[in-house]
Amino acid sequence: MELIKCFKALSDKTRLRLLIVLQQYELNVNEIVLVVDMIQSGVSRHLKILVESGLLTSRRNGSFIYYSAAGNDICNALISLVDKTLEKEEIAGRDLKKAGEMIKIRQNRTKRFFKTVAPQWDRLKKEVLGDFDLNSVIMGKLSFQGKISDLGCGTGELIEKLSFKVPNKLIGIDSSPEMLEQARLRLSGTSNAELRLGELEHLPMKNKEIDAAIMNMVLHHISQPRLPIAEVYRVLKPGGLFVLSDFEKHEKEKIKEIMGGSWLGFEKEKIKTWLLDTGFQIKEVDSYHVNHGLAVNVFTATKQKLKEKL
Repeated sequence: MELIKCFKALSDKTRLRLLIVLQQYELNVNEIVLVVDMIQSGVSRHLKILVESGLLTSRRNGSFIYYSAAGNDICNALISLVDKTLEKEEIAGRDLKKAGEMIKIRQNRTKRFFKTVAPQWDRLKKEVLGDFDLNSVIMGKLSFQGKISDLGCGTGELIEKLSFKVPNKLIGIDSSPEMLEQARLRLSGTSNAELRLGELEHLPMKNKEIDAAIMNMVLHHISQPRLPIAEVYRVLKPGGLFVLSDFEKHEKEKIKEIMGGSWLGFEKEKIKTWLLDTGFQIKEVDSYHVNHGLAVNVFTATKQKLKEKL
């Protein structure tokens, strides 16, 4: 990253505004246009300059390109400087509020989807995964000790299987009341499962509450996928286990029609980076082929234990 290019890129106030917004949110061009209230050609020109300077990164998801701050040390230092420059200006606050509304629109779209498909969810999932028993793969990663949580538990299928193996409390969390209702019906005869309504970006759990966390085919539904990973780190005890599964990045838009989602899967290296940057230690990554030419990656990671003071 060349500092001269960075400073030139930040010589325009609109680009300062964009950097502040994209530090907190990953947005596509259409969303950014609505946030800064500019024509698309102007926004695209500013984004190109910021990307070329190394201050922004981009990634494609289907027909859209999403932008976010690069997140390296130089970028973070410049963002801190920009924050101080714009902190007293109302426009920065308005931009962040509008960006938050873009994320809320995505979240509401996901909630409407699950409200509609909840009774058929297990069948839809089977259509995509086929005969691949992902639940058994995940269970093979667990020690069945301590308190385990299934984050984005859906209809409770995995919790039901775990309930026969885990003597301690199981906690299932989902943001969809309709999916949780299906889970309650399924788990009506189970004594060691607790279901909680809540967003994965803001887990209804205490710090260091659980020994193991599972996030099974959920991340592609999350508008800001890094946030749930940070939340898992918060609620896990030191040394705790995190098992995360999701689609490898693909271009099959029809899968969205079947299983919904904000993202068409993720590159393996992207999720690795998110885990490492959060503080997890990656133990292993396994890949499996399923229907429709798709692949599912399963990441096993641990929250590093605190070093003892000498």
